[in-house]
Amino acid sequence: MSGIDSIVARLTALHPKRIDLSLGRIERLLAALDHPERKLPPAIHVAGTNGKGSTVAFQRAMLEAAGLRVHAYTSPHLVRFNERFRLVGSLVSDAELSAALEECEKANCGAPITVFEMTTAAGMLLFSRHPADVLLMEVGLGGRLDATNVIDKPSVTIITPISVDHVDFLGDSLEKIATEKAGIIKRDVPVIVASQPRDALAVIERQAARMKAPIRIAGENWTATEERGRLVYQDDNGLVDLPAPKLYGRHQFENAGLAIAALRAVPSLKIPQAAFEAGVTKADWPARMQRLSHGKLVGLAPPGSEIWLDGGHNPDGGRAIAAALADLEERVPRPLVVIAGMLATKDNTGFLQNFTGLARKLITIPLRGAEKGVAAQELSDMARRIGLSSISRDSVEDALAAAATLDLEPPPRVLITGSLYLAGEVLKANGTLPQ
Repeated sequence: MSGIDSIVARLTALHPKRIDLSLGRIERLLAALDHPERKLPPAIHVAGTNGKGSTVAFQRAMLEAAGLRVHAYTSPHLVRFNERFRLVGSLVSDAELSAALEECEKANCGAPITVFEMTTAAGMLLFSRHPADVLLMEVGLGGRLDATNVIDKPSVTIITPISVDHVDFLGDSLEKIATEKAGIIKRDVPVIVASQPRDALAVIERQAARMKAPIRIAGENWTATEERGRLVYQDDNGLVDLPAPKLYGRHQFENAGLAIAALRAVPSLKIPQAAFEAGVTKADWPARMQRLSHGKLVGLAPPGSEIWLDGGHNPDGGRAIAAALADLEERVPRPLVVIAGMLATKDNTGFLQNFTGLARKLITIPLRGAEKGVAAQELSDMARRIGLSSISRDSVEDALAAAATLDLEPPPRVLITGSLYLAGEVLKANGTLPQ
């Protein structure tokens, strides 16, 4: 266990619940730390169900291409806790993160507080002490009561596509979930909104009206579409014709558009088209339709096969992955083998249903070290009930070995998916850690 992991394990004991949405505890801690949240660079605050991390990745690449200094706070991490904190483009060092966490621990004086609240406070200490032009801040869960929502006046807020997820904490309907996400909208601050289900959009529009927040909605005030393999973005300020995003999948065209719309809503940033172009072609976000071309696990796969990794875990995420795979199949046909491990708290059937008629074989595996993981055999039985040909194995290594025995021609396209826990496990085992 690393020094950072030891600190996080110690902090976990401060609160009996891993997730307990509230602002009271972090507001108390930030006051004890002399309010670092009031000393941050201009912030862009991002909430939503799917696409938050990709949107942040596009913005970071675009801002850096424009020569700006950028901090970023994202979650969860895949392999190392440090991945959550980027200081002017680089992951925070172990020494600096340990010092910030220990400073927060001392200021907290043993009071109840969640690990996410503690790490958010540590991030705000770090971001307040390093000069930067922009802070990209991703919501952890929900928005209204998320620890990141202590920022009073961001430059712009963003709401990515909303779907049903985390129902135990956010509510069991789109309207309830949208209400939580829309809680990041601030008075007189522009809000940029991705395409949404009608019920979710109505909630967002009402909240924007209450806060007198200028709202710009995908499909109404701006568009981002694929035309002849290029990204064409258009709003009231004109048209931007760009190369296709480096991040693969149709959904990444809208995520890139969302990033552009938000940056264009902050006139002081003055991002040139060349920076938008560089950003869409350079943005990197691990475990989002990531092609694994080398590494230990790749060496275990059937010879000549493709290995793809995506941490998607809800029905809408599954739809985006399936659409990306269908596009790949149209361009370069290969039989598809899906390796999946999932949490019991997710809509497993809704996620897996996207691969019926697309996957030749599903191989289910358990999630190592994750709370509430679904047993591999149980997940396989569930898949068979919806028409997927499925077998279970004990590990991703065993699943890859099983894929090699299927005798598929041409060599298969293998997708590993279903959980960010699994994605982190795969990247670590493969020796391809996020940088």
